[in-house]
Amino acid sequence: MSDRTGFYPGSFDPVTNGHLDVIERACKLVDRLIVGIGVHNAKRPFLDPETRRNLIAEVAGPIAQRNNTPIEIIEFDGLMVHAAQKAGANIVIRGLRDTTDYNYEMQMVGMNAQMVPDLQTVFVPSSPYVRHISATLVRQISEMGGDITAFVPRNVLKALEK
Repeated sequence: MSDRTGFYPGSFDPVTNGHLDVIERACKLVDRLIVGIGVHNAKRPFLDPETRRNLIAEVAGPIAQRNNTPIEIIEFDGLMVHAAQKAGANIVIRGLRDTTDYNYEMQMVGMNAQMVPDLQTVFVPSSPYVRHISATLVRQISEMGGDITAFVPRNVLKALEK
């Protein structure tokens, strides 16, 4: 069997418990997982890319060990499919929370398949206990002084308190 290298792209701004759920489940499907942090210079991020990388590394390390699946974290700009190709991935992992995600992701699958036909997309449905979490809502709640304890790992909470 050939190597199954997964590429899980996102902004991870910030990394949430929902992202960790997808990482945990993706590790059960692939031999190696690359978490790709999308960096768009036109957007002003909540957390800088280096902080996001460090936070993901802290929480993904134990997941990698538990599943015996190496996890690598990279940053990329430009098209996700090109970053996945460059990283040697043959599977794109996408988390799905609801039908809105599904409809958007199906469009992306079609476009990506035309650009890079050998790259397969695998949808990982979110677990019920994290299905409602989105990084956008976490950012909004945090910016308005709300409590995001239930939505993010402890290290993210500490980073945001700084």
